[in-house]
Amino acid sequence: MINQKDIEEGEEDKSSSSLFADAREEKEKILTIIDNLADGLMVFDKEGKLSLINPVAKKIFEIEKEILGKSIVEFINFPNLKNLFYLLGKEIKEVFRKELEIRKNLILEITSLPILKEGKKLGSLIILHDITREKTIKRMKTEFVSISAHQLRTPLSEIKWTLETLSKEKLGKLTEGQKEILEKAYDSNKRMLALIDDLLDVVRIEEGRRLYKLTLSNFEEVIQSVIESYQEKIRKKQIKFEFRVPSKKLPKIKIDTEKMPLAIQNLLDNAIRYNLPGGMITITLNSTEKEIEFSIEDTGIGIPENQQQNVFKKFFRGSNAVKMETEGNGLGLFIVKNIIEAHNGKIWFQSEEGKGTTFYFNLPLK
Repeated sequence: MINQKDIEEGEEDKSSSSLFADAREEKEKILTIIDNLADGLMVFDKEGKLSLINPVAKKIFEIEKEILGKSIVEFINFPNLKNLFYLLGKEIKEVFRKELEIRKNLILEITSLPILKEGKKLGSLIILHDITREKTIKRMKTEFVSISAHQLRTPLSEIKWTLETLSKEKLGKLTEGQKEILEKAYDSNKRMLALIDDLLDVVRIEEGRRLYKLTLSNFEEVIQSVIESYQEKIRKKQIKFEFRVPSKKLPKIKIDTEKMPLAIQNLLDNAIRYNLPGGMITITLNSTEKEIEFSIEDTGIGIPENQQQNVFKKFFRGSNAVKMETEGNGLGLFIVKNIIEAHNGKIWFQSEEGKGTTFYFNLPLK
């Protein structure tokens, strides 16, 4: 005879069996998803040993032997895995989208995240994203820009020389009208050469050739020489200008004496270009025990708040700057940022549309 207790126990067995089956099915679903991910995936337990690796990761690293259960330190014994160990270390540090060349024609973007539960680290998740194709396309674009810019520079330089020769009346007298036309052509040619120089600077940055020779320099003198070259532009626009330096002599700093003046030029050029007649520009220079501090403040048109996140991107120009029909190619601040960061410095800004902009950067003294 079946009693109530037997029925209840039977129902409990069915219930637990059903829960076990559901859990197993859920686990199989998750493993199927992991196996079919486009990115490589590796999971390490809290002891730093590999507990899961999907087929894409195995293919990326050309793994034929069984490596489950091995610690990341043991990766140094595998030719295709040792660079991953060098990047993450034995503690498997957190990284976000770090580029790592595994071998020729294979570049990965590595992200390492801790697996946490209630604040405790249970392991680490490594995501491997193949960016070889993107890097190849980017390199091809860079090479195209470089070749095109160099090819354009030669004829434009010849045109510049011809216009100078004609303007100086070396080939005969000119009327006032002819002089005016030649001056406009010369200015247009000069702008084109400046654009090509900017494009070549961008190419050098993207190829990793940002600095050449660091020289111990007087930073105040570097800035002063740039200011002197812009005196005529400042005077023409009737801008008030002030260069503030501390009474105490600033320490010398190691800089690229070709690239750093270029960064200052771009910042000062923008402050003049996007200022209003009768406006104000203030450059301030200070230092602490650890760094040189620079700022350039203008009372110009400012940068719209909803566009400020794009300021240091290539070819960005604020909508209000475009409306003013001012010259510019949107490459200057991209170049400045890369020059400052190549010196291990930091650059940032504050701006309010219609009131002006202040750019700041600091450079370490050591």
